[in-house]
Amino acid sequence: MVRTVEIDKQTWRFEEDGVRFFLLMGTERALLVDSGMQTRNAKELAEALTDLPLSLLNTHADPDHIGSNGEFDEFYMNPAECVNFYGKQQRNGKILPVWDRDVIDLGDRPLRVIALPGHTPGSIAVLDETNRRLFSGDPVQDGRIFMFGACREMHAYIHSLHRLESMAGLFDEIYPSHGSCPVSPSLIPQLVTAEEEILAGKAEGTPENVFGQPITAYDMGVATFLCDRKGGENA
Repeated sequence: MVRTVEIDKQTWRFEEDGVRFFLLMGTERALLVDSGMQTRNAKELAEALTDLPLSLLNTHADPDHIGSNGEFDEFYMNPAECVNFYGKQQRNGKILPVWDRDVIDLGDRPLRVIALPGHTPGSIAVLDETNRRLFSGDPVQDGRIFMFGACREMHAYIHSLHRLESMAGLFDEIYPSHGSCPVSPSLIPQLVTAEEEILAGKAEGTPENVFGQPITAYDMGVATFLCDRKGGENA
């Protein structure tokens, strides 16, 4: 069951169990940011709210973000995510490449793509410049951040967070795909501190099993990081 929530007249969020995706509208076009997990009719849900031509952008290719991609002939994605989308997830579809600093203009609503490698190689955020909002995907949130497995790299993740810190004057609110929504930009430096403590071996973790894989969970107060069992370093 998907719950539809109005952020403003041109912006909506779709709340699925444990994950959310977004609809952004300009004067000429509309854009879905991600397409859900179990949801298979995200396009239909969006088209019930707008008559504008609709496109899809994926923040990354983890399965909880690409559930309705099959509704679209093509979709925006960072090509660094091909290893995840075509390889790990074994999915099909035509990727329209978007690169760091690219701008998708919906008509009086420019959206800037920000590359945020670490959670996955091609993770991106979307900066809504007009409304000073950042749609962050998974890297910036206060929930459970997956950082275990071959497609994750914590050093790259910290570099991405530092980059967002330097851009924090460009947005007032952050809309993540998981956890609380919205969150403050002040969350970013807190995540940096937490991650650095994990990498330095200063954090105490708890063994867990996620999807049949043994991992270590670090509840850092600000968020919980799910890492490889050996600790902060990733394979």
